[in-house]
Amino acid sequence: MSTSSSGHTSGTGVNVIHIGHHELVIRQRYEVISIVNDLLIGTWFLIGSVFFFYPGLTFAGTWLFVAGSVEMLIRPSIRFVRRVHLKRFNPDRPGTADAAHDF
Repeated sequence: MSTSSSGHTSGTGVNVIHIGHHELVIRQRYEVISIVNDLLIGTWFLIGSVFFFYPGLTFAGTWLFVAGSVEMLIRPSIRFVRRVHLKRFNPDRPGTADAAHDF
């Protein structure tokens, strides 16, 4: 298994580090996932809060609070994965960083 690595920053601000036949790509492509997650958290808590005004919906409102709380636990994972993403290195793909240094 090769452990040599080389890194560069492309013109798009994406950092690529080659490790063997893989490349570590660091970019902000998970920003949309994080935003959607935040919107869902707000939605669950808002609807859950409204449900607490109606005694018949209190149970469903409690579950919406649980769902929002679980998504709040997912937030750090999304932030971490957004910063560091491991994908398969393909030296034949155009635009791949200098594959000659992948030994």
